[in-house]
Amino acid sequence: MDVVLSLSLLTAACAGEAPLPATDIPPTPVATVRAELVELPSTFEAGGIVRARTTAAIASRLVAPVVSVRVRAGDHVRRGALLIVLEGRETTAARLRAQAVASGSEEGVRAADGSVRAAEAAVALARATHQRVRALHDRRSATPQELDQATAALDGAQAQLDSARASQAAAMASSAAAGAAVEAAAATEAYSTLTAPFDGVITERLVDPGDVATPGRRLLTLEDTGGHQLEVSLDEARAVLASTVQAASVSLGDTDRPEWVDARVTEVGRLDAASHSFLVTLDLPQAATMRSGVFGRARFSGPMRKALVIPASAAVRRGQLTFVYAVSDEGRVRLQPISPGSRTGDRLEVLAGLSEHARVVAAPSASLVEGARIQETAR
Repeated sequence: MDVVLSLSLLTAACAGEAPLPATDIPPTPVATVRAELVELPSTFEAGGIVRARTTAAIASRLVAPVVSVRVRAGDHVRRGALLIVLEGRETTAARLRAQAVASGSEEGVRAADGSVRAAEAAVALARATHQRVRALHDRRSATPQELDQATAALDGAQAQLDSARASQAAAMASSAAAGAAVEAAAATEAYSTLTAPFDGVITERLVDPGDVATPGRRLLTLEDTGGHQLEVSLDEARAVLASTVQAASVSLGDTDRPEWVDARVTEVGRLDAASHSFLVTLDLPQAATMRSGVFGRARFSGPMRKALVIPASAAVRRGQLTFVYAVSDEGRVRLQPISPGSRTGDRLEVLAGLSEHARVVAAPSASLVEGARIQETAR
């Protein structure tokens, strides 16, 4: 026993003064606030996907092998930039044939024009001859047979002129058709090269050289980087609260601390009979890092309602749970679990866990512990 007592005295001497009892620890000065009932706009959220405002599916109008693909996914292109080259020998040959036919038609038009001029000259001669013979006949210097021959010659020349003019019209129509065929062949030949319809970024490449392009098959996807939108689906009950004049905000990415920015509802689509939902489109602010396919959430405002709120700084996250340091009547704090609701500015809605006028620590520090005595200060 003497040895044990001696060791105890030695230990106490080495440690210095004994620690203060818990009741003698000075209280921690903290600012406290009371949970209060306020009026907040009722809100609801819906998830959706970010998409570009303008998207083009680049496809071929021809059945042709792919010769080369000049872009890859992620490339930025300018309007008119060459994207894909298809095999175009057949379309080039068709254009050359059409041009040859058009050249022949032009020659036919020139020949028809010559025939019309010759027929007009023959008519003029026959008419002059007929007039001279008629004058002679009137003076009884020409026989009736001579007058009949002159009249028949005039009628024949007129018929030849009418025939020549009809041939001329046919030749001109044939030439016009041949010219249209040349334009059509040239347009078809142009389909062998696919270009960008606007400035944007290639988001998908679905073809390689050697593949066969067919009409309707998507080869590339081009998105306009000038603007993006968030598409969310709302049920019938909530869709009535979403309109082009309703305030809304969006948050992009699946994060624990979302950052909300103002957005504008641009379209409320028709009811989908299968899912009984509406597709709502929100215009997003321009950002250089915006990408299609990103998950986003939209928050819509509704009628005003009563809500219990505390400062958002009072909430303490521990894993998946949320707590506050509630202040007891004895001036001590305890970790109180709560069910958080939506956050509006610097205020956090409390769905469960606190009552109105409950006191909580406004901004607890990391050194604050369960059961600590506090000294309330002005916030």
